[in-house]
Amino acid sequence: MNILQTEDTICAIATAQGGAIGTIRVSGPEAITLTDRIFKSVSGKPLAERAPYTLTFGHILTPEGEIIDEVLVSLFRAPHSYTGQDSTEISCHGSSYILQQVMQLLIQQGCRAAGPGEYTQRAFLNGKMDLSQAEAVADLIASTSAATHRMAMNQMRGGFSRELAVLRDKLLHLTSLMELELDFSDHEELEFADRSELEDIARQIEQVIHHLVDTFSVGNALKNGVPVAIVGETNAGKSTLLNALLNEERAIVSDIHGTTRDVIEDTMNLGGITFRFIDTAGIRETTDTIESLGIERSFQKLDQADIVLWVIDATCAEEQYRQLADKILPRCEGKHLVILLNKADLFSLADYSADEQLAHLKAALPDLPEDACVLSLSAKQKEGLSQLQKQLVDFAALPDLSQNDVVVSNIRHYEALSRALEAIHRVQDGLAIQLSGDLVSQDLRECLYHLGEIVGGTIETDEVLGNIFKHFCIGK
Repeated sequence: MNILQTEDTICAIATAQGGAIGTIRVSGPEAITLTDRIFKSVSGKPLAERAPYTLTFGHILTPEGEIIDEVLVSLFRAPHSYTGQDSTEISCHGSSYILQQVMQLLIQQGCRAAGPGEYTQRAFLNGKMDLSQAEAVADLIASTSAATHRMAMNQMRGGFSRELAVLRDKLLHLTSLMELELDFSDHEELEFADRSELEDIARQIEQVIHHLVDTFSVGNALKNGVPVAIVGETNAGKSTLLNALLNEERAIVSDIHGTTRDVIEDTMNLGGITFRFIDTAGIRETTDTIESLGIERSFQKLDQADIVLWVIDATCAEEQYRQLADKILPRCEGKHLVILLNKADLFSLADYSADEQLAHLKAALPDLPEDACVLSLSAKQKEGLSQLQKQLVDFAALPDLSQNDVVVSNIRHYEALSRALEAIHRVQDGLAIQLSGDLVSQDLRECLYHLGEIVGGTIETDEVLGNIFKHFCIGK
């Protein structure tokens, strides 16, 4: 599908299967005409003669006059519709047979089945929303918590776009001052702005971009889940812990060393926060090529995690700790580390309380980092999980968001903002060392370009737009 092909009329089922009601959306120059060819209203008045934003009751008919279903048709006229084009929405019974029959009739009359995200793509191309708002539609559909819903709703309503518009105005003002200076460089007596004013404007711009870049860690955690890597030696109980946390048999558990050879990921919600748990291959010396690749991936996931759960067999805690401390601890700097002394049900000291046993085990771990949290549990018996879950929520410490908070959660936006930040840093450096105005202006224009990438002002190729919209669902 050509991403810029908007002159044909498209149709798609816009509702999930299994519901009592199903909706088919039709959009394009001939949307009303083509719908009229398969629809007959009870009043006999065609859709083409009806006012927009009205509902019409009638029947979907085959060319032979057979009734397929009783339906309601919503009517929208360009440019006041979601796509900016003439549009209809046919609400019928949710039978998959009925929906497919209506789709076939529309296609026979000249419609084309829509591709993923094509309705929202047309809304963007017709100026109904900018690109960041269009992407927020997909995020809104995929939202799984109050926080991700609020983030997507704010972006879809234009909160992020307004923030970028303010930035763009400041950049344009700074650029105009610089380029006026260049235009009249031969008139030394004219001064449009002193360098301190230019530096102050550049500093304001840098602070806003820097703040937006910094919000990505929170936005990404809210959208995709706080990454929690579960690491440790083979048979320490990592997969058993994952299964216990998820309350399902997600990972294979076996007494055979090296059973988990690849990364297993799954998410769960704790205290309103989504956590993405990553069960990794057991870390040990091995000559098995496949297992070695799994262990290498374990370290990669450890590096990417915000929280690390190092699972240690309590029955041989000191030995396992010494074995892996030099491999794991250096990679945990700047992360939250939880050392889990698993299989606590198999370890006991006579006449010692659980707290005393934990203190004894901690004392046996040499050079334990001061900020490491040490807990004992039995993943197999599901004992001690509530304390671990509380600790995870405490470590996540994600802020409560309102619908007015601007938080970056899209990797494409983050990358564009990072490039814009680099460009404005070059502008600041150039102003500080009295660099030639034409060179500073070039960096200003580059900063403007990268901000424009986010909202779509500089997006022109089919390939880029296609890559963005291909992840949308059909019908949206």
